[in-house]
Formats: sequence, C-alpha cells, structure tokens
Amino acid sequence: MNIAWKEMKKNKVKFMILGSIIFLVSFLTFIISGLANGLSQDNAALIKDLPEGQFYMNADANEKYNLSRIDVDLQAELLEEQKDATAFSIQMGFVNDKEDKQHSVAFATSTDSELFASVGPGEIVLDRSLEKDGIKVGDILTNNQFSGEFKVIGFADKQKYSHAPVAFINMINYQEIYRVLEMQTIFIPGQEETLDNASLQAFSNKEFLDAIPSYSAEQMSLNMIVWFLVVISGMLFAIFFYMMNVQKIGLYGILKALGVKTSRLFSMMWYQMVVITVIALGLSVALSQGFAMIAPEGMPFSLTVDTTIQLSIVFLVIGFIGATLSGLQIKKVEPLQAIQQGEV
Repeated sequence: MNIAWKEMKKNKVKFMILGSIIFLVSFLTFIISGLANGLSQDNAALIKDLPEGQFYMNADANEKYNLSRIDVDLQAELLEEQKDATAFSIQMGFVNDKEDKQHSVAFATSTDSELFASVGPGEIVLDRSLEKDGIKVGDILTNNQFSGEFKVIGFADKQKYSHAPVAFINMINYQEIYRVLEMQTIFIPGQEETLDNASLQAFSNKEFLDAIPSYSAEQMSLNMIVWFLVVISGMLFAIFFYMMNVQKIGLYGILKALGVKTSRLFSMMWYQMVVITVIALGLSVALSQGFAMIAPEGMPFSLTVDTTIQLSIVFLVIGFIGATLSGLQIKKVEPLQAIQQGEV
C-alpha cells in the first residue's frame, strides 16, 4: 500500500479531481434521496406510519383507492371477526377558519381504532402544520358541504396525505360531507395471510401506497435519478482508473518483472479507490446532514442514518466494481512488452 500512497501524493491533482467529482455526485445523490424520502412522508405519512398488515379494497375498484367502496354488511362482518381491524376513508377537501380563509386538507375518518385519532361528532383533529396558519385549539371551522361546525380539539404530528394536512373527523360528519355510507378500506394490522373473499382485493403496505394517486409516479422518478447518479459514479471510477492504468502499463511491467503479483497490483488500485471514496463520502455525508439542519422549514427533506449508510455502501461497491473492471487489463500485461511500450 506504500507504493499506492506515494503515487497518490505524487499525482495528487489527478486524484483530487476524481475525488471532487465523486464528492459532487454523492452529495447530489444524498440531497435527492433526502428529498425523495421527505416527499414520500409528505405524500403518505398517514399510511406509512401504520404497522405492517393487510389492506382490503373493493375488487371492482381496479386498484384505485378513490373508487373503492366496502359493502356495509361485509364491513360489519369483518370488524366482528377481526377484533384489531379498522375501516377508514380518506378524501381531499377543505375547511374555512374564523376569518373564512380556506385551508386544503385530507379528511380522514375511521371506526374505533388506536391507529387513528378518536373524535366525536362536530370535533376535528388537524395535522400540526396548520398551527402555522394561525389555527388554534378551540377554533371553530366550517365546510360548505357540512351543515354544522367543527371544533378543533387537538393536533397530530406528521399526519399528511397527498401533500395535504390530514383532518380527522367523526364518521357521521364524513358521511354527511361526501354523501356516502360505505368506507373505502379495511385494514387488519399484523395479518400475514389474506382473507378469502372474492369481493375484496388484498394489498400489503407497499402495494397500498402504490395505489395512492401520484405516489408511485413521484417516487419512481426520484429513485431513478438517485440510481442514475450511482451508476454515473461507477462509470467515472472505471474511466478514471482505465486511463490511469493505460499510463502505467510500463510501471506494471517493471513491477511484474520484479515479481509483484497481479493480486498485489489490484490491491494497490482498490486501496486508492477506497481512500478517495471514503474521503469524498465523508464530506458529502457531513454536508448533506448539515443541509438537513438548515433546510427551509417547508421543504420536505428527510435523510435518515439508515439511508445514508445504505447509499454509502452502494457507492463503495460501485466504486469497487468500476475500478476492478478497468483493471482487468492489468492481468494481460506482459512484463517485457509493457516495458517496451512504456519506453516508446
């Protein structure tokens, strides 16, 4: 490794250029990944925070959550059989505050369950983000489709749906607003085996998230950008080390003539790759975590430690693969031919 380190000090400009490129690519990847996670929470925190289980929608809804309607008798039967089950519905709407200012919300209601906020008729629990709009506990809110009024009895933390704050209301009030008696979904937490019912279609947590309009399209686009950047970093490693290896054909020939094994030459290259990647990742991780602290309050940014570790490992693996592929020519180096080529 001493030779590899000496080469890095001698050609520090070349290695600094590669390191700076890897730093910029990885930093951008961490930022976009943080935005993807933040948007994911902002789009479906209400569903993502639920425990693992099975969601059931009407089989005729074509996997469209908004089109699902569970038969009232079937719902009562399932809730009787499955004690932990809950039926819930979510629809976009709005509320007017005391100054008649309109606020977009996602109305959510459910049968009795610890998984959702419990509210009585005429009561409402809002996502805490609406506090910034001046709404306080005790305020009276209205809705043009509701004959009564809503009294704010509390706030819930990080309860979003389709990028809108969730408003938990009583099932009776929900039915009046949307002129519907059926609930959209039945959720059974902890269930692994699906129910055998032809009128229902089962979804895992991930599958149900994909049934939410815009969620899968939004996440797919952002994740494609993340992985595209990861692939670019691997290509950069391959190109850089390929060019470096071409320039060092003569050196490799001399080292092989002196008895240095090919595996040792690969180890030198891997050592350089690891040093560059670790330094670049260290800087990009520090700056991306710093960005999470200074990001604007309204920006949906969430870069967890697990995501950071996973992406860092991916970058190291991609860098290893890229460097290894570029170094395959080292195996083909013949000492005498390489020395002569280096002398030309």
